[in-house]
Amino acid sequence: MQITINGIVCECEKDETILAVARRNDIFIPKMCYHDKYPGEGACRLCVVEVTDNGWTKVVASCIYPVTHEVSVSTDTEKIRKYRRLILTFMQRRAPQSKLLEKMCREYDVPDYSLRSIKKGKCILCGLCVRACKKINISAISMVKRGTGKKVSTPYDEPSSVCIGCGACARVCPTGAISITETDTSKIIWGKEFPKKKTKKAEKGDSDIEINLKE
Repeated sequence: MQITINGIVCECEKDETILAVARRNDIFIPKMCYHDKYPGEGACRLCVVEVTDNGWTKVVASCIYPVTHEVSVSTDTEKIRKYRRLILTFMQRRAPQSKLLEKMCREYDVPDYSLRSIKKGKCILCGLCVRACKKINISAISMVKRGTGKKVSTPYDEPSSVCIGCGACARVCPTGAISITETDTSKIIWGKEFPKKKTKKAEKGDSDIEINLKE
C-alpha cells in the first residue's frame, strides 16, 4: 500500500499510523506525547496533519490515525500551523517553564504568555510517565483531579508505597517535569528517598569503571 505525504510517495502497511510512516521516511511531524516504546494516544495533538481522501480534507492526529487505503497527507499547511499554534498557546499557559515548549513556541510564532500563567511548572499532561510506570507493573503515579487542577501525582500526594525509584517516568518525560534529586548516598523522586547501591572500583587500573553490587 502507498500513501503520499507532502508529495512524497511512501510505502506502508495497512493500519500503520501516519506518524510511523512519516518517521520511517524522514518526514518531520512535531510531537510531545509520543514515545517509541508506547502506542500513540493523541494526547498533545501537536502531530495533527491534513488528510485528503476522495476530495475531502480532515485534520487528524497522525500518531493514532491508521492508514487503511491510499490518501494524501500534508504536514505543514497554514491551517495545520494555526492548529499547532493554538495548541502550543494552551500548553505554554500550563507549562511556562519548559525549555522545549519555549523553543517550539518560537518556531510557530506563539506570543509569550508565560508571565500571565498561574502555573509555574513544566508538565503538559501528556501521560507518558503514567504509561511508563504502568508498563513495568508498578503504577505508583496517575492522573489526579480534574479541570485546571489536573496533574500527575502519587496517591494523596504522599510518597508512594510501591514506587521503586527506577526513574522510568522521568526518562520518558518530554519536558523534564519530573525531578530526581541525588546526593552521594541517595536519590529522591516523588518525595520518596532511595539509598544508592554500593559500588566498588574495578581492579587492574580501570579506576573510572564502577561495578554495581547486588544488595
